[in-house]
Amino acid sequence: MSGNPFDTPQIRAEFPFARAVELGPGVRRITAPNPGMMTGPGTNTYLVGKQHVLVIDPASDAPEHLAAIRQAAGDAISAVLVTHAHPDHAPGARHLADELGVSVYGSGIPLAGVTTPGFAPDRVLSDGDTLTTDAGPLRALRTPGHAADHICYLLESQGLLFAGDHLMDGTTVVIAPPDGDMAAYLASLRRLLDEPVTCIAPGHGRLMAHAHTVIGQVIEHRLAREAAILEALTSGPRTIVQLVGELYAAVPESLHGLAARSVHAHLLKLADEQRVAGNAPEDVWRLS
Repeated sequence: MSGNPFDTPQIRAEFPFARAVELGPGVRRITAPNPGMMTGPGTNTYLVGKQHVLVIDPASDAPEHLAAIRQAAGDAISAVLVTHAHPDHAPGARHLADELGVSVYGSGIPLAGVTTPGFAPDRVLSDGDTLTTDAGPLRALRTPGHAADHICYLLESQGLLFAGDHLMDGTTVVIAPPDGDMAAYLASLRRLLDEPVTCIAPGHGRLMAHAHTVIGQVIEHRLAREAAILEALTSGPRTIVQLVGELYAAVPESLHGLAARSVHAHLLKLADEQRVAGNAPEDVWRLS
């Protein structure tokens, strides 16, 4: 193996590259060959249906990955869906769609920060739009927060939510402005509690059962982090670097840069609520 801690023999046994793994009735996963700190074992590409297949997040444009998708579903693929335009989810979409002569579906909202260069869907999905598969109807749920263009897809017959980067197995999601928005993220999480979701198929990692419990725990975590930021600021103004050093003291420093992005998102939410003062990442933040 490569020495990458996310590319060990044990991980590859569970998340093989270039091979479709059955997850449930009419649902298969093919892991993209992009393992790493931000992607875990690799981005999950999902195939929904058997005779009438929708591909969710083709992810990598690596030839072997696209070939595995075509081998698994081939002419049965009727459309390619993207949860969001980040470069670990969208690059393979256009290549695969053009090879098969099908359309790419997504939100159509352009991202100001990290994105897949040149990516744009052929067809824009509105909240609640439903697509047909022989595994059951798949409903689009607009879920901004991690990214402004984020969409989850709910296979209603199984209560299975294809969550992209809205929810992740074993870790929290980075909310990085300008496209990441903490208030929107929390609102999107809360709206999922009103949906018939029983299991989560994340963009990275394993299936997660007890979906509403998982979603509730993520909301609680984010609100606890927000409370800790406010508590720290009661002792006086802080920079984001100082806040991260205090709040993430037990986290390896190699991850502090990612943590800083989410702390900035929390602070921007609190500033909109007129609870703190500040704007830019380098500002000194204080209670209002």
